[in-house]
Formats: sequence, structure tokens, C-alpha cells
Amino acid sequence: MPRRKLSVKAADSARINAELAELRTRLEIRVEWPDEVLAEAEEAAGAPRLPEYDATELPLFTIDPPGSRDLDQAMHIAHRPDGYRVHYAIADVAAFVRPGGAIDTEARRRVQTLYFPDRRVPLHPARLSEDAASLLPGEIRPALLWQIDLDADGAVALADLRRARVRSRRRLDYTGVQQAVDSGADEQLALLATVGRLREQQEQARGGISLPVPEQEIEALSDATGDHGYRLAYRAQLPAEGWNAQISLLTGMAAADLMLDAGVGLLRTLPAAPGSAYERLRRVARALRVPWPDGTPYPELIRSLNPDDPLDAAFLNECTGLLRGAGYHAFDEAQGLPAPADPGHAAIAAPYAHCTAPLRRLADRFAQEVCVAVAGGEDVPAWVREALPEVPALMAGGDRRSAGVERACVDLVEAELLHGREGEDFDAVVIDVDERKPDNGTVQLREPAVRARCDGDGSAELPLGALVKVRLTVADPATRTVRFAPA
Repeated sequence: MPRRKLSVKAADSARINAELAELRTRLEIRVEWPDEVLAEAEEAAGAPRLPEYDATELPLFTIDPPGSRDLDQAMHIAHRPDGYRVHYAIADVAAFVRPGGAIDTEARRRVQTLYFPDRRVPLHPARLSEDAASLLPGEIRPALLWQIDLDADGAVALADLRRARVRSRRRLDYTGVQQAVDSGADEQLALLATVGRLREQQEQARGGISLPVPEQEIEALSDATGDHGYRLAYRAQLPAEGWNAQISLLTGMAAADLMLDAGVGLLRTLPAAPGSAYERLRRVARALRVPWPDGTPYPELIRSLNPDDPLDAAFLNECTGLLRGAGYHAFDEAQGLPAPADPGHAAIAAPYAHCTAPLRRLADRFAQEVCVAVAGGEDVPAWVREALPEVPALMAGGDRRSAGVERACVDLVEAELLHGREGEDFDAVVIDVDERKPDNGTVQLREPAVRARCDGDGSAELPLGALVKVRLTVADPATRTVRFAPA
């Protein structure tokens, strides 16, 4: 889709911020920290558990959005005689969080970091997540350090994990990495591109897939006068983001294999979609005029699409339905909690675990602790084994809350963006049609970056994939509602 960025009027930002604060209250999002949590965080920050193994000479770097301070991962990539060596350091949150303590208890309430346009609501206090536990450049930090050796084709030859002291050298962002790779100015980042592409080929070979769906984002902005507001945009992923994601996926797959071999752990699973789901996608492809030749596998089709093309983007949006049903599965065979019969993640086409974002996601701390114990030939800590059965339900609740927050925020900014333009016509693409009421569906405006419901009057069906004119009928910030009708 076009990526022209339109701003909510600066005069509206105060009202939006007030409505966001009200939204947090209504959703019972806990913003403030209990005194005992802050006190424990301050104490832990002053006396972290530093491992004996010193890896501070390893020239690690981080890649995150500009301005980020909650840096979970740092990496270094090198040649070896018959392939590549990936070092991947992950923040050691357990070095600061006492099991059963105030921070641990609060983290189990929060489950994951929540993102609002005006602020973040973090999983851990900023003293840890943006300071003492974060892999900030130039600072010695405790970490879980993966060493993963790859062969010349990017396949895993050996994976190992240990606790280590690390010190990142550089804090990079995706745009800067992409520019450096494109210019050939940085050997380390050129290796990231090489390994990232090899891992993408490995993904393709095993039947995995990464959906390049253009993201609808809310961004804060300010103009030359200092006024503040928000904008909505469709943002396509840079190749550098995909390479960075492949290193995280590589680590998550290595963690899953380690835990499955040990018979204890926490997986992120996704069952294969039923055949009927693919049959529906074929109908959608025909309606959107997306060629899907007989015999072409679904992953191959996805890799052929252009997310900047409106019809391809609409089809990719429909494909996200195949990802529904992902969840967490805890297992501990020694305690009678079996591993899943099918431990795989259908989109990754391999077993997989969330373990690379412990500053922002609760589950990762537990997966990390299982992995480092198993890799070191030690017993998994009792506090981890006791908590494992509860983590999937906690994460499911956290995922629902996060999705609800994201949708509510986008709905609010969409309504503010369009408020006062009722009766105006817009160009749009029909990206979804209600199978029970084919005159109703979802449209994606060409500009501004808005997706919303379109309700017909029953006189004609909405043509899936068609470029249509729609008329704005409702844009109500109070109820966060935007509605269109065929023009």
C-alpha cells in the first residue's frame, strides 16, 4: 500500500493522550509500580549476579528501533573454516529477579510490555529494563550467551549456551544497518546479511514462511514549533529486519531442540492450518487476481508477492488467519507433564521457543533458565519447574491484553484522524468480505493508513480485492469507531 504518512492534528494530541490514559484505566493496565518493586529493582541493579566467564572482548552489537533502551539481544558473527559462528547474547533477567520476590510477582501480573502511542508500560521497572539489565553499549552486563556454529549453507552444526559477562560495542537501528549493508561499509553487517539470507534459504527449504504484511503503525511526531501529534502509516519491512529476525528464530529453534532433548521446557507452538483454510485462501486469491498456479506450494506463493502492491497486500492480510492458534506448551516429563505430540510451529516449520526477549516477555525468562541449566548439565531450578505449568495460561492472557491494547489504540487514532470528515469519499481496497453478509466487509484506504468496517445496504456484494469508493459514515473518537459505506 502507499506509505504516505498523515498526521493527527497537533491540537488533538492532548485529547488523544487523555483518552489513552482513560483507556489504560478502563483496561485495568497497571502503570505505576508498587514501592516494594521499585525498592527491589534498585537493590538488584546495584548488585547483579555477574557470571565468572568473561566474554567482554567479543564486539557485540544490538539492532533495535531508534531510541530503544530495553535492549534484549546483542550479536556478533564471524567466519569459521567451514561456515559461520553466531554469538547471540540475551539479557540475563534472572540475574536481577528473585524468584517469588516483588519483581517476579509483578511481572507475572503484567506478563509482557504493552505499547501505547504516548508511552510504554514495561514488564520490568525501567531501572532494570532500560538500565542495569539492558545490553546498552559500553556497559558490562550479565547475559545468556549462545554460540551457534553454522555450515557453509547456514544449517546448524553445533549450538551451545552459557552465562557470561558481555559488553556491547554498538547500538544500531534497522535503517542504519540497511544503509551500511547497501553501501558495503561494514564487514560485520555484511556477514549479518550473508547469514540472514542463508537462514532465509534454510527456512524456504524446510517449508517455513515469514509473512511480509505491511504493518499499520502509530508514530508520535513533533513539528518545528514543538507541537506534538500522531501519525498512521503502512510500513513495509526492510531486508535488515528480516535478517535480524532470522538470528532470533535460529536461537529459538536451538532452544526448542535443547529443551525437547531434555524433556523439560516451554515451546511456542502453532498447529498446521486445516485444508479448508487453504481452500478458502485459493478462493480469495482468485477474487484478488493473485495468480496461484496448481502445484505451487503456499510458501513459494507468499515469497513471490509484493507487499507494496494493494492486491498482494490484501491477500497477505488474509493469510494472517493461518497464524491464529499459536500458543505456549509447557512440558516436564519427569513431573508427568508430557511434551506436545506435535511440538512444531507451522509457520516456522520446526519446533520453536520464545527465549530472546526476556526484558519484554515473561515466558522467555523461564525458557532461558531451562536452556542454560540443560546446556551446563545441571538440574533445572525448582522455581522454574514449579512455574512452568502456569506460564502458558499467563501468556495467553497477556497476548489477549496486548492485542486488545494495540487494536484499541489504532481505533482511537483512526477515529481522531477522520473525525470531521464524515460524508467524504475515499479510495479503498476491499481486503475482507463477511461470508455470511457479503455486502459487509473490511476496506483498507489508500490514504490515510486506515482499515475499517464497510457496511452495505444489501443491494450489492462487496467485491473482494476491488478498488472501490467508500464514504465515511462514522468517525467517533469517544467510542473509537470508524465506519464506511459504499459510495
